[in-house]
Amino acid sequence: MNITKENIDSLSGIIRVNIEEADYQANVEKALNDYRKKANMPGFRPGKVPQGLVKKMYGKAALADEVNKLLSDGLSKFIVDEKLDILGEPLPHEELQQTIDWDNDTNFEFVFEIGYAPEVKISLDKRTKLPYYKVNVSNELIDRQVESYAARFGENKPVDAIEKDSTVRGDIVQLDENNAVAEGGHSQEMGLISVDLIKDEEIKNSFVGKNAGDEIIFDIKKAYPNDTEIAYLLNIEKKDAENVSGNFKFTVKEINKFVAAELTEEHYKKILGEETQILTAEAFREHVANELSVYYKPSADYKLAIDARELLINKIKMEFPEGFLKRWLLATNKELTQEQIDADFEPFMEDLRWQVIKENIIKENELKVSQEDVMELAKDIAASQFRQYGMFDIPEEHLEGFARQMLEKKDERNRLYSKKMEDKVIEVIKSKVGIEEKEVTNEEFEKLFEKK
Repeated sequence: MNITKENIDSLSGIIRVNIEEADYQANVEKALNDYRKKANMPGFRPGKVPQGLVKKMYGKAALADEVNKLLSDGLSKFIVDEKLDILGEPLPHEELQQTIDWDNDTNFEFVFEIGYAPEVKISLDKRTKLPYYKVNVSNELIDRQVESYAARFGENKPVDAIEKDSTVRGDIVQLDENNAVAEGGHSQEMGLISVDLIKDEEIKNSFVGKNAGDEIIFDIKKAYPNDTEIAYLLNIEKKDAENVSGNFKFTVKEINKFVAAELTEEHYKKILGEETQILTAEAFREHVANELSVYYKPSADYKLAIDARELLINKIKMEFPEGFLKRWLLATNKELTQEQIDADFEPFMEDLRWQVIKENIIKENELKVSQEDVMELAKDIAASQFRQYGMFDIPEEHLEGFARQMLEKKDERNRLYSKKMEDKVIEVIKSKVGIEEKEVTNEEFEKLFEKK
């Protein structure tokens, strides 16, 4: 087998693979002997099928299998041995590749087109600036978080009059065009209405101020344009709710208002664990401030990673064999059309530019990701998920257990490996550029992501 390479230009090249009969003949004969031993054909004892018949039936398939195996192994080894930094995979050349005649050819030539990854030179210094956003944990933000905790332990309490945030129970009946009870109409005893969910402001205001025993007549479609909500209110199927319209009468029976709890030592222990030393409102606010700082840090790191990627993609100029890449995408993604590839090509190229930059940084800095790295990342993700539910002091063995469950899934393990490697790439970039800390409000911080 003979393999040669020639460059078309700095971005693309051709690989020719010539396979002669001597390269595959022995393996083909061995494969046919194996077929013969296993063949079970009427009129012949097992293993006694004539070799000529076996060759006639299986010869072409055996030849193609052995040649393709030689081709695949030889091509892969050549790319590694020659240290070719290629994009995608070699593609059969559309013009130079001749049709293979498996019935008559004994020598075979395969011609492939390849696209080269561009050479990248990354030059960074402290004059290059990247912003790092720190969310100002304001008293207002702390208040909202404390109120959220208080709401967790709140309860509905009866009140005398309906307010805009009340929940009301009562009897509801359908009316006819004269606002009399409709014969055979829909009705529901002790139906539940959340006043703040009523969509029509005029109808919402008609509830406010009413007391137990009062009646309210309202157009149900104006109050609830969504059939799902009507179905829930009347306890009927959604398909039946589609035909419900007109006025309904609601007779108020019970009025409740949700009241958040006043946080006490008992609540602090429920939130933070029985062993907590945080037992005062002031200490809890300080804890919440630290909690919010921890909460925003991953998002701040993520924003830095986005900005670092954008900076380098725009700073480093690269040329790519775009024609080859479009042909490769079309050849390897049978579900895509040329129009779809053309429409999505720029986002693809942006991802490819970043991938080339990352690979360069990984190689230049000899970055590696260990099993311990991936385990620590999985534990961090597990801890973050627990924090979303207000659970902060999870025992180490529990975190490890959840992390191991995550890593049992191959796709998840690969995703975490890629994430950790990208984190290391970002750390290298951070170490080489100037980081400018910028303090922002949480509203300003959230708007930074809306621009992307």
